[in-house]
Amino acid sequence: MARPTLPSPPSAFGRIMSAHLMLGRVALVLLFVVALPQPQGQILQVAPLARDGDVLVSFKLAQEPTDEIRSAIHSGLTVSLVYKIDLRRSSAGWIDRTIASTVVTATVRYDNLTRRYAVRRMIDGRIDRADEMDREDTVWAWLTNQFEKLPLFRSLGLEVNGEYYVRVRAHSTPRNMSFVWPWQADDVVGLAKFTFMR
Repeated sequence: MARPTLPSPPSAFGRIMSAHLMLGRVALVLLFVVALPQPQGQILQVAPLARDGDVLVSFKLAQEPTDEIRSAIHSGLTVSLVYKIDLRRSSAGWIDRTIASTVVTATVRYDNLTRRYAVRRMIDGRIDRADEMDREDTVWAWLTNQFEKLPLFRSLGLEVNGEYYVRVRAHSTPRNMSFVWPWQADDVVGLAKFTFMR
């Protein structure tokens, strides 16, 4: 009776080809995920600038207010847009390194008696600016695009000629309201790369 023939173990070449095919499949999946388009109208523009020992960050959320947002503001609720900003360095591996992080929060509260808007901007929980306004369009600009050259990070310790990027993620609060916001959680993301030069 003939003995059953066992399959021979894969050769070194076969193991290498299998690994390459697996990496190719993973890369294809990642490419598909990264290439998914963002919803229209949810554009977060970011512009970093390294100058005089700081990394200055400008950003703007190109989103028009919806009727739901206007209703939320005029209800007297404190409405906030929270921007989570990360200074990161690209890695040759799978995970980029976060150098530093900060949170910028822009809030508005409408007073139905005075018909004025109290606005405030905080950086990492500390009040940076506060004001009162009487026009809705000015208030919306405060919430979405009044972020010019904020000195959010120190550039000391950054490597000269190193490639870095700033990522900004935005969400609105409160999140438990009964109407639908134009975005949810942290799905509004913008980033911009820069090369650090002294």
